Amino acid sequence: MDAADRERYSRQILFPGIGERGQESLARSHAAIAGCGALGSFHAAALARAGVGAITIIDRDYVEPGNLQRQWLFEESDAAAALPKAVAAGRRIAKINSGVRARGVVADLTAGNVAELLGPADVILDGTDNFETRYLINDFAVSRGKPWIYGGAVGSYGLTMPVIPGRTACLRCVYPDPPSLIQPTCETAGILNAIVAAVASFQVADALKILSGRADLVRGEITAIDVWEGGIRQIQGRPPDPDCPCCGKREFPNLDESARPPVRMCGRNAVQIHERERPIDLAELKARLEPLGEVRAGEFALRFRIAPYEMTIFPDGRAIVKGTADTGVARSLYARYVG
Repeated sequence: MDAADRERYSRQILFPGIGERGQESLARSHAAIAGCGALGSFHAAALARAGVGAITIIDRDYVEPGNLQRQWLFEESDAAAALPKAVAAGRRIAKINSGVRARGVVADLTAGNVAELLGPADVILDGTDNFETRYLINDFAVSRGKPWIYGGAVGSYGLTMPVIPGRTACLRCVYPDPPSLIQPTCETAGILNAIVAAVASFQVADALKILSGRADLVRGEITAIDVWEGGIRQIQGRPPDPDCPCCGKREFPNLDESARPPVRMCGRNAVQIHERERPIDLAELKARLEPLGEVRAGEFALRFRIAPYEMTIFPDGRAIVKGTADTGVARSLYARYVG
């Protein structure tokens, strides 16, 4: 560690839990952040400021004005340009800490790319908005013995839980199946940026323990926080369940690379479609769609409006169809305008 780094991270080095040896470990470490919305943007900024050497940020979405109230890395110009969140986050981290190797990946995390994107990481932080992706992360992390940190927030309430394979319960131990009842979302219940910061801070603290060489301090507790009604409640962690299909029986169905169905996007009247296997030429698609409606195209995405719907189409063939939560309608629109 050189003198400049000692000065930059001096307050963190003074903290006995990290010290100089822990700071050097952080500089050699790699964190992956799945989802760069409210939680993930906080993760990325905090880990970059802490001196984590490499950060991979995976997100499928783009910045909108409604994100700015709680998504910490973005500004109005990002929303005006409809920049992919992973791109905007990577650019901002380069300004926060030029010594961090930040890689923004505009993609949906799937069984087909999970090993490539999460495999190099020493820890995975959950900034996703759906249980399908969380079960995918859980299957991958448990299969590789890789720690990951679950988190979620809505309204004024949030939860976080670290998973240390082989030592703590995994997500499937605690939630054998995704919630069957309709759950509140940011769109239906709103969200305070304070709960985002609180949940993400617990997640980052556990990540720093792991990356600085003190994973032994991570407790597999569920931490529940309500910043409006007040109070923090911690539910004692437990060891892996020997009957758990994932960490007990070593069954990992979410790693099956079969085609993924359309996904309703949490907190938005939108559906994600990802059914093509070939990349899309956005310039060619723009020329084809311009006679039919309003089109804006850039390097990272094409936005096509035809009332009452809006489609954002990415070079990998993925599309977000806004204006419907009906997967059948979204599929039909995709087939009609993209092919």
